[in-house]
Amino acid sequence: MSRRGGLGRGLGALIPTSAQPPHPDLDGAARVAGLGTVPGASYREIPLDSLHPNPRQPRQAFDQDSLAELTHSIREFGLLQPVVVRERQLGGYELVMGERRWRAARAAGLATLPAIIRNTPDDDLLRDALLENIHRADLNPLEEAAAYDQLLGEFGVTHEALATRLGRSRSQVTNTIRLLRLPVRVQSRVAAGVLSAGHARALLGLDDPAAQDALATRIVAEGLSVRATEELVSLGEVGGPGPARSAQRRLNSPALQDLAAALSDMFDTRVKVELGRRRGKIVVEFGSVEDLERLVTLIAPDLKTRATTE
Repeated sequence: MSRRGGLGRGLGALIPTSAQPPHPDLDGAARVAGLGTVPGASYREIPLDSLHPNPRQPRQAFDQDSLAELTHSIREFGLLQPVVVRERQLGGYELVMGERRWRAARAAGLATLPAIIRNTPDDDLLRDALLENIHRADLNPLEEAAAYDQLLGEFGVTHEALATRLGRSRSQVTNTIRLLRLPVRVQSRVAAGVLSAGHARALLGLDDPAAQDALATRIVAEGLSVRATEELVSLGEVGGPGPARSAQRRLNSPALQDLAAALSDMFDTRVKVELGRRRGKIVVEFGSVEDLERLVTLIAPDLKTRATTE
């Protein structure tokens, strides 16, 4: 079974492609001569059977439900994030990062998979080169989200540091990564360009995956704008199956929208202000534990101080 194209580039689109194995007598920079953006690394599609697990892999147990979900995602639209490998003296490659992806790719029946061939132990050098090339790569929103997520998880880059390095806001980075939480069917539409990144971010305002999928179907069928989608999410008028269809109609006004926008700017994250017939609520979203700690510091600095001193 061959991997589908279009969504499997991930970090592979950010670094040079090497058709031949690097010469052992050349240093890292020379191995990507002519491109020279990522010294010590190249990108290649490699046979799945040539990969060997890392004997020093600290994690021995893999959640089977999570692995099955990843396998299904790979069958739907390919491997989103390449693995990181290095060449073995005995031949083939040894996994450095991505054993879970390798296992799911095998279960999905892939013959090859995208890999970053790393020829240098200098993680900082590779990380910085990848960060630089995100600016230049023509990635769709999900590929960009996958690249961010891989940098965060495998190279120890924080949301704040990644945003600073890219010259983007922290909320933009966080909200882009959150696109990976959408159901597979919705992700497929985003990858195909049927739904824009703005539509996808608006769908994240719904908690129910069935409601997200139903509204995505309605967006495509009716050609809804991003603004119209945001209003439907705010009002709970999804127009499809799921709890959100019968949600109580909320009051909406320009004043509430302006307040939500002002709070979003203040906290540098998405904030929703909802007012019902009898009560209302303010919802402040966060993308990670680190992001939650940042918000707590902004909203109630004394609370954090007491928690750390007790």
